[in-house]
Amino acid sequence: MNAPEPKAVVEPYVLTERDARGIVRLTLNRPQQFNALSEEMLDALQAALDEVAVDASARVVVLGGQGKAFCPGHDLKQMRAHPEVEYYQRLFAQCAKLMLTVQRMPQPVIARVHGVATAAGCQLVAMCDLAVAAEEARFAVSGITVGLFCSTPAVALSRNLTRKQAFEMLVTGDFIDARTALARGLVNRVVPAAELDAEVERLALAIAGKPAVSIARGKELFYKQIEMGIDAAYQLAGQTMACNMLDADTQEGVDAFIGKRKPRWAV
Repeated sequence: MNAPEPKAVVEPYVLTERDARGIVRLTLNRPQQFNALSEEMLDALQAALDEVAVDASARVVVLGGQGKAFCPGHDLKQMRAHPEVEYYQRLFAQCAKLMLTVQRMPQPVIARVHGVATAAGCQLVAMCDLAVAAEEARFAVSGITVGLFCSTPAVALSRNLTRKQAFEMLVTGDFIDARTALARGLVNRVVPAAELDAEVERLALAIAGKPAVSIARGKELFYKQIEMGIDAAYQLAGQTMACNMLDADTQEGVDAFIGKRKPRWAV
């Protein structure tokens, strides 16, 4: 009697790693597809982000990709196999939900970018709160080269770059290098590839060492006020700071400053 064929091991679409300092690393894990945002990848990343968002021990998220690229955007072969408007509407709604989750979750999200980040992959970098890129990283919203204007990436890109810089990328599909991305505000830091993980870690630890409640309040306020008029923004900011001042960790931080000692955060 022949032995049964061993079942193939299916690697998870997203790898999750947590450490004791509250840093959660989420890694897109389809290197053969350059980590394209297929339906399955979107589902897996959404589930991972939802899980982290309610994890009180998670202080900061690092989002990266396995293999040679960060993310090239949507899986065009999968999209081409479903030429129906209902399918495309559902797919882009799924993607929009993911992008908004990144912005609305309480933990800051740092994009760790190497290789290429194009189309919805560039959008994902733009939606992350912070981004650190290797010097060899390249960015584009290149849908226009196949006749598809990157409308949803335009939402994120136009909130990071100036209008003319964003529009030029959208209508030409041209790549920009990491240093240009830094100059235009798409990423925060650029380092040699060999130093990428160390630089991401430095930034993550700088955040993880701060009170989680204050970071969460601040992140929520930051994005809300951007979409408001200045009067409403100041009103919301004042309310947020007033509530923040009553947090136990904030009061401890102020007392520590007055007493010239290091704060002892509760959370």
